[in-house]
Amino acid sequence: MSLIENVPRHLGIIMDGNRRFARRLTAKPWKGHEWGAKKLASVLEWCREYDIKELTVYTFSIQNFNRPKEEFDFLMAIFDRNFEELKKDKRIYEKRIRINVIGRLWMFPESIQKRMKEIMELTKEHDQYIINFAMAYGGREEVIDAAMKIARKAVSGEIKVDDINEEVFKNSLYIKSEPDLIIRTGGEKRSSNFLAFQSAYSEYIFIEKMWPEFEKEDFVACLEEYSQRKRRFGV
Repeated sequence: MSLIENVPRHLGIIMDGNRRFARRLTAKPWKGHEWGAKKLASVLEWCREYDIKELTVYTFSIQNFNRPKEEFDFLMAIFDRNFEELKKDKRIYEKRIRINVIGRLWMFPESIQKRMKEIMELTKEHDQYIINFAMAYGGREEVIDAAMKIARKAVSGEIKVDDINEEVFKNSLYIKSEPDLIIRTGGEKRSSNFLAFQSAYSEYIFIEKMWPEFEKEDFVACLEEYSQRKRRFGV
């Protein structure tokens, strides 16, 4: 492992390019998601190796529910299998990794919701590392859900309107933590509604490689580039 002085505490990843990678290999487009899931397993190990304490991955957007049925069913099968495997993974317990699933989870089939709730319940007391899977997720939708949550509290008298501030709003989001660095693979240079509020001052690195092609040398190069940047937070 190469020594990097300043690694991000919280890393976000937009895992783009699975379908395009599969098409390039003349495979079914959704086959790329299977390869992408395997790549994520490797990235989780790299994060732990470099002591990155929190990882948030853009796994499934709200717009992804519009995918063709065959692809959607294939993805649900991947989620079902991978969450079950995570539940049995000894490393999750040995390394005290907390698993969160954030988004409008009620949109998923009940069987998938059950898997999500099980792994979150099993790991809720873990305090060394955090992995957030953004699923049925959209940054704008998260902001709307937070606003509605605060509005309900105001209507019920639980909070006064004059007491609503940035801290109250942050505490109403799916996650409060802000990513230091966001990596997007696949060649596109946009945020695609990922962590719209939390990423206000995040550093971004865009990679041309598709997600299944993303290798450890690319990961390390991103960390090295981040370590050389001077974060200004709008100043």
